Amino acid sequence: MQDHIAWAAPSLPSCNETGCSQTPSSRRNMIIDQYRSRHDCSSMAGLTRWGVGWMAVLLALLTGLSGCGYTDSRAAHRAQMTMIGISSEDVQTCVGIPDKIKKLNDNTQIFEYTRTLNIPSTNDSTLIPLQTLVNLTETALGGAGKTCVADIRFDNDKVTQVHYSGDDDEIIGTDGVCSIVVRGCIRQPLPTMKHVRKGPFGPISGFYSPRIKEESEPAAVSNPKPSMPVTPVAAPAMVPAGD
Repeated sequence: MQDHIAWAAPSLPSCNETGCSQTPSSRRNMIIDQYRSRHDCSSMAGLTRWGVGWMAVLLALLTGLSGCGYTDSRAAHRAQMTMIGISSEDVQTCVGIPDKIKKLNDNTQIFEYTRTLNIPSTNDSTLIPLQTLVNLTETALGGAGKTCVADIRFDNDKVTQVHYSGDDDEIIGTDGVCSIVVRGCIRQPLPTMKHVRKGPFGPISGFYSPRIKEESEPAAVSNPKPSMPVTPVAAPAMVPAGD
């Protein structure tokens, strides 16, 4: 007896002049595909909105931190090296007329400059509370300085030292506020200023001032007194003793 293998053809949509009708299985698969497509799109939209929001916050923080100290500190510390050796006239050319002048002796004087940084306040928005973030950052990291006192010392009318004081630290680095004092000399260097190598591997740091080189004192020149001619003194004559 020959076995007969029953073969069932796959269900195909029935077609007529008005169109093709779908089977229940194909209709179910299409509904599942549409649900998955809508779910994936909504998830991607949510991730996109979340990513854009955090990217905006991160960008605001990076922009604030990059402009809050490090570059200004390097500029202020660069001036402490490049201005060494220039004259008082050159200093007044690129820095300005000093607020105070103190004469220590006939060869030494000090120019003092006091400058205040104008920091505009930022209003909080409903999306990004920028001013609150700035206040929290300044409270946590410090460096909300606004005033710099720069003292420039001259010996024989040449700059020998540049010192900073006051509440002059920004969020990143030290003495960043003092860049507003020497900004003219750094942005447009004078021909008499020293050349200092730039770049991250140069001698300039944003976190500490350059060392002050000890000036070697001129060796004392001994002027020996001319020797006086020695006049020979005759020995007294020996008188023989009496008997």
